[in-house]
Amino acid sequence: MTYALQADLVDRFGSTEIAQLTDRINGTVIDATVLGRALADADAEIDSYLAARYSLPLASAPTALVRVAADIARYRLFDDRVTDAVRARYQDAVAYLKQISLGNVVIDGASPLTPAATAMAVKSSSPEKTFNDDLLGLY
Repeated sequence: MTYALQADLVDRFGSTEIAQLTDRINGTVIDATVLGRALADADAEIDSYLAARYSLPLASAPTALVRVAADIARYRLFDDRVTDAVRARYQDAVAYLKQISLGNVVIDGASPLTPAATAMAVKSSSPEKTFNDDLLGLY
């Protein structure tokens, strides 16, 4: 599932910044291929956290995950030129995803994973005692 689109990044960060991050020659035109790769990487990172709690793909992208995907994609686009502000937004996004994976944050409308039936049953057995009080004469 795609959580954020090119338009989401342009709305949040401006077309000039996105063009500078994706157009590796002149920095003037948004390169859809470069941006698409960053968005796909963000989607994969998000899914890696969501898979711990939810059936994927989600039916729709919640607004909170659009923001998270935009922040992750932007961080990836900055590469080795990342600023403290961009890094902080990325770290906040990852912290939020960790909370989702732990079950502390719930995604409305998402289908939670159901545990497998075999994971629910635990059986234990042991052989009969070899020694007991009578055999040891402890009475």
